[in-house]
Order: sequence, then C-alpha cells, then structure tokens
Amino acid sequence: MQKASKIILGIDPGTVVMGYGLISINGSTIKLLEMDVLKPGKVDDPYKKLQLIYNTVSGLIIKYKPHVFAIEAPFFGKNVQSMLKLGRAQGVAIAAAMRHGLDVTEYSPKKIKQSITGNGNANKEQVLKMLQRLLNFKEDPKYLDASDALAVAVCHYFQENALLGGQTSKAKGWEDFLKKNPDRIKVVTKLK
Repeated sequence: MQKASKIILGIDPGTVVMGYGLISINGSTIKLLEMDVLKPGKVDDPYKKLQLIYNTVSGLIIKYKPHVFAIEAPFFGKNVQSMLKLGRAQGVAIAAAMRHGLDVTEYSPKKIKQSITGNGNANKEQVLKMLQRLLNFKEDPKYLDASDALAVAVCHYFQENALLGGQTSKAKGWEDFLKKNPDRIKVVTKLK
C-alpha cells in the first residue's frame, strides 16, 4: 500500500509581491507542485491588498489541501512603515492558514538560507540554484519571491526531519544522537 504524500505550503509574505510554493513529500522524495507570486501591489486600497492575500492563501489551501503551513518571519528593517505592512501581510496569511485548521511554523530568513544552502548569508540566486538541484527543475521564476517561498516549504521539511535521520523518535541529548547517527561523526586531528 502506497503511503499518502504530505503537502507543505510555504509563503514569503509581502504587500507588493507575495511568493508561494508548494511541495509534496512522498517518503524521502520531494516534488515541486507549484510556485508563483501574487502581486497585491497593483491594488491601491491597503485593506483590499490584505483581503487579496487572505483569499489567495485560502484558495491555495482549498486547492492543494496542504498538511503544513510555513511562513518566512519578517526581518527587522529601519523603515517602520514597511515593517508594519509586511507584518500585516504575514498576519492575514497566518489567519487564513489557521482558519483552515493548519498549524503555522515561522522561520527567519537566515534559518531558511542556512537550511537550503548551508550558508545563512546566501543570496536569493544561490537559494534558487540549490532548489533547482534539490527539486530537479530548470526554469527560473520571474520573481525570486516565488523561489523564496518554495525555500520556506523545503526548509520546513528539512527542519521536521533534521534529527530524525529516518527514525521515528528524536534523540535524547548529544550522546543519544551520536549513537543513532555514527555516520555524522567527523574526527578532526590537530596539527602541531
């Protein structure tokens, strides 16, 4: 009997451009379902933008029936108005997910980049190239907000499975982790 796949929806929030990415997990196989952007920046009324974000996220949830919702946390900037707008966009996306019964997980931009590329300071193009390798697709999205959202979904998958190593129980401390993961031990020798 084939195990049902798990679907993860990732969101890169924004009131000018909001990215979204969906992946399906079947065993250890990750498959790209969709990645794209919504451009609420074309709408003049700031509250209509928020309604558009809410409706779009709700529509994605209804269409794909994801099991998990992951979103990028706003980074701290100097422009208070931009932060407020970004926080509102994130809030309505989270509200849509919660309205549909999904648990919400939030990741910092640095955590997402670290998870995908191994470098928390990677640029958007480096993240995209690694996603193309991982998910085996070649096309570049028109907006990197789409691949950023896809990175959020993949990051969530990696974080969920980080300590499992294919097992069903988490390690109980470093000693237990090392016993369960001998292949992850690297011996470093000092040169004198």
